[in-house]
Amino acid sequence: MLSFFMGQQDVYNFLKDNPNDWFTSRDISKGIKISIGSVTVCLKKLREKNEVQHKSVGNAYRRKKQYQYKFKK
Repeated sequence: MLSFFMGQQDVYNFLKDNPNDWFTSRDISKGIKISIGSVTVCLKKLREKNEVQHKSVGNAYRRKKQYQYKFKK
């Protein structure tokens, strides 16, 4: 049984409803109308629980790493 914190269920459901697509935290934030900070915290917790897949994107010259997330089947 999964237990989620506030907002995590929304993020989880968004990814589950779109299982074949990759999204940035900004995409998810816009899609479910939750602040990007809240989405980022939720994604971190979902990664720790191994509930979502993630991959690094962007070019090597960026200062910050960007990730995309996908529902883990």
